[in-house]
Amino acid sequence: MKIGIMQPYFLPYIGYWQLINAVDKYVIYDDVNYIKNGWIHRNKLLLNGKEFMFNLIPFGTSSNKLICEIAVIENQSKLIKTVESAYKKAPYFDEVFSLIKNIIEYENKNLGKFLGNSIIKIATYLEFNTTFVYSSELQKNCSFKAQEKVIHICCNLQATEYYNAIGGIELYSKADFDANNIKLQFVKTKPIEYKQFNNQFVPNLSILDVMMFNNKESIRIFLKEYELI
Repeated sequence: MKIGIMQPYFLPYIGYWQLINAVDKYVIYDDVNYIKNGWIHRNKLLLNGKEFMFNLIPFGTSSNKLICEIAVIENQSKLIKTVESAYKKAPYFDEVFSLIKNIIEYENKNLGKFLGNSIIKIATYLEFNTTFVYSSELQKNCSFKAQEKVIHICCNLQATEYYNAIGGIELYSKADFDANNIKLQFVKTKPIEYKQFNNQFVPNLSILDVMMFNNKESIRIFLKEYELI
């Protein structure tokens, strides 16, 4: 059983989706501390040929709170208008904008569930076979922290392999996972480029940008453009 465990981010870059697509079960890691200046509530899209930071608006944020203890404000109309303005002339705007609008208007305003829903909806759109579970709903020893907690979750889910983003390469020890009969691997995304508008290609934007300019068949090819380290 291949397992992935990551904090939920709002419309993250394609490397995040490569990891989800590569595993059998993906744990939406919503019972860890919220990071105010991280990528949990924001990402980058293409606006007027340049990268532009967009934000989901949470409230009651604190680095002392868990992601699942924070909420999202009701009115996200400014974000919807920003997405529409940026991509209304993109080739796949109609179907993707409808999906994103539905995600942004999701009725459950718990941040963990809100982000989890966005992940599941996009995975469904891209026809993933991955099973999803929220870490906050798992039976586990909550005294564990960091790597110890991840290994504990993997053992509970009977993982044989654990996939993490390449950014975690300095945080996790292959020897420690091996000691628990789990193979640790890191997903390293290869360079991916596609036609946007008539601008010079702007890389490393949200999955939103990828979906606006590419059909599902092309995106499935991109999802395989990685190596395991």
